[in-house]
Amino acid sequence: MTASFPRAEVVIDLSAIRHNVALLASRAPSAQTMAVVKADGYGHGALEVARAAVEGGATWLGTCSLGEALALRRAGIGVRLFSWLDTPEADFAPAVAEDIDVAVSSLDELARVADGARRARDFSGLNAICRVHLKIDTGLSRNGCPPAEWPALVKAAAAAGPLIEVVAVWSHLACADEPGHPSIDAQAKRFDEAYDIARAAGLNPMRHIANSAAVLTRPDLHFDLVRPGIAIYGLNPVPTDDDLRPAMTFKSSVVLTKRIPSGESVSYGHSWTAERDTTLALVPVGYADGVPRSLSGRMDVWLAGRRRPVVGRVCMDQLIVDCGDDEPAVGSEVILFGQGTSGEPTAREWADKLGTIDYEIVTSMYRPRIRRTYLEAGS
Repeated sequence: MTASFPRAEVVIDLSAIRHNVALLASRAPSAQTMAVVKADGYGHGALEVARAAVEGGATWLGTCSLGEALALRRAGIGVRLFSWLDTPEADFAPAVAEDIDVAVSSLDELARVADGARRARDFSGLNAICRVHLKIDTGLSRNGCPPAEWPALVKAAAAAGPLIEVVAVWSHLACADEPGHPSIDAQAKRFDEAYDIARAAGLNPMRHIANSAAVLTRPDLHFDLVRPGIAIYGLNPVPTDDDLRPAMTFKSSVVLTKRIPSGESVSYGHSWTAERDTTLALVPVGYADGVPRSLSGRMDVWLAGRRRPVVGRVCMDQLIVDCGDDEPAVGSEVILFGQGTSGEPTAREWADKLGTIDYEIVTSMYRPRIRRTYLEAGS
């Protein structure tokens, strides 16, 4: 039987995930570590990343939606799970039944969570309690309770005792990836004030506000729990020299080579014309597979031991590499981005050229035609 080779592949190094989590946990030794695995583990695969993160020392896992958290719990993940953003139609009874912590940002949301706990209790006959983390908006102005409404929320949460256990007060930083930005201290001050109000209402919650950037640069904000996200995948949001190892490599292979003469043009629009006789290599990935068309004429790949330019426009299903006088063999590996340790392009390089962030690059790599595989160090 002939082996099946993918058009393209994202390879996830699970040993890098474990290494990164262990490094981040060591930077916050007085706090527990929540590895954020939302959006299918930032495009790396939530379940596989979750297992590796726990092996690396994470004692919590964070998701955006309750559905993401439930999928992990039902796949056998036993550590604490936290979910923080759902639609008004979300049913919180499964969160109670599956022992998943949820975020609450308003009185209405608190009532819906309490209703889920009540229904879970009626169904199971047990004293079901929903574990909640009250979110204060300290200045990001997205989700979270406005400061003016915060006293009423913490008072109501404290009074919901039989159905609600307030586990934590939390918030999220807007500019932690810009060390020294004045908003960081301003948010920290608001967070302290919100915590004091919660304590005055009779609550004794944990505190968490530190994302990846704050884990690396603001030890004063580590509190009881830190929530690294992008950094566990080896992508550093701040200009620090930490040994974070990118976990994702995006690669394909050469399917055809051809020699063209000087003056011949390449791909749609003839945006590139050969200035000399040259060899072209055809690679079967394009913008349908996560290679942005806007990188046409602006990107390199790693092929046969060196960087080589992509020429002409990136197409839906293919791109073309200028190999000069070299002729790589059909089947030769092509790395579109990877760890960068050998000189290959990185996700950060793509992001910088596109004027975006590497989060967007890796989370967009879950595509129907791309095979995702996992490896350990040395395999």
